[in-house]
Amino acid sequence: MISLVKPRRDTFKSPKPDAPRVLVFDLLTEVNRNGGYSNLLLPQALSASNFEMRDKGFVTELLYGTLRMQGRHDYILQQVSDRPLSEVDTGIVDICRMGVHQLFEMRVATHAAVSATVELARKVIGESKASFVNAILRKVSSQTLEQWLEPTSFIADPIARLAIRYSHPEWIVSAYFDLLKDLDRVEEELAVNNIPAMPTLVAWPGDSTQAELVDLGGVATEYSPYGARFDGAPGTLEVIRHRKAGVQDEGSQLVAHIFSLATKDSASLLDLCAGPGGKAALLAHLASANGQEFTANEISEARAKLVKNVIGKFLVLVGDGREIASLGHTYDAILADVPCTGLGALRRRPEVRWRRTVQDLRGLLVLQRELSDAAISVLNPGGVFGYATCSPHFSETSGEVLRILKDHPELEQMDIAPFIPSNLDGATRDKSLSLWTSKHGTDAMFLALFRKRR
Repeated sequence: MISLVKPRRDTFKSPKPDAPRVLVFDLLTEVNRNGGYSNLLLPQALSASNFEMRDKGFVTELLYGTLRMQGRHDYILQQVSDRPLSEVDTGIVDICRMGVHQLFEMRVATHAAVSATVELARKVIGESKASFVNAILRKVSSQTLEQWLEPTSFIADPIARLAIRYSHPEWIVSAYFDLLKDLDRVEEELAVNNIPAMPTLVAWPGDSTQAELVDLGGVATEYSPYGARFDGAPGTLEVIRHRKAGVQDEGSQLVAHIFSLATKDSASLLDLCAGPGGKAALLAHLASANGQEFTANEISEARAKLVKNVIGKFLVLVGDGREIASLGHTYDAILADVPCTGLGALRRRPEVRWRRTVQDLRGLLVLQRELSDAAISVLNPGGVFGYATCSPHFSETSGEVLRILKDHPELEQMDIAPFIPSNLDGATRDKSLSLWTSKHGTDAMFLALFRKRR
């Protein structure tokens, strides 16, 4: 069992309980109650604030961490609440989650975690509710994290036990187990999903190089020849501000890199689902270097503008990828990085694990099938189709590969092994690329390649 206990340092001098915690509460409310996205809201809020870097770091850790771990926090809170959390005022629940996170996941002294959170409650939800928050958090602070989690050791179902201990919905834990067939491996993946990811920069060939990113303080990525991990704010770098390089997970870089290698002899390339532009930017720069024609398609006009900002001279289409055939164009190579559950990037998108459901998966599978079929319909004979997702779920990966091969006898699956970096071990599944966060330090990206028979 992986240890859940983090070394406590009760010497952390917590920031004033006002502005930083109030901001976290406001953002938490927007995300949990109004469907907002933390990765969009937080940068805007911090940019508009006058917080020092230390306070910005505190806000970031408290917001993302509370969202990420709120399933486990709720398990603890339910043990001290005299009624189901679903019947407790939502403001109280979110504030108590913030308090539990400071108690067990951050370097905040116990008395400061309780008192500052109670002061926050007084400020934003009123004195009477703050008294309830005070009572709850004092009970929670009376035991260690492991003591609160001790009852989970008596849960016979390992899926239910791991779901609580690692703060994931059971259906996600079950999906990991269906693929990995090994509880220790499942536990490794769940644990790494709870560790914030360092930003990864990507050089765009022709405008920047990996060596230049390293010179700026980055550390070269292990597998991608374009990336560098950067322990800082990418927006402070001129190369990012002037759109000479971007921010892109190494797994996503590898999908673009491998697809580019597999299609180096193709004259025309299409990125069918291009927004917000990460893969499109790298593919466009690689296509330009190779003398290829590149086209991007994106259904959202706002996201299409983001794509246009980073692919330069190439064409951006705005339309539903499922209707791409209506334009009358065909292509030698098509990448469809289809909308998916996003289970491969849970460390970057903390609220996704609580938003996605099995019902969402069913709808997404239909969309993925329709996009794949549309792409194949405009693929030239001899052309290459790349199917990609940011998910390890069987239905969104290997299951869709089997479906494509069954419904499209004109296709044959290509073995991806010749195109992957030589040092990238344990990253294939049935001829496809299948990255795992705990093994490769990337998002859990998937890529399958197909060739259309002539």
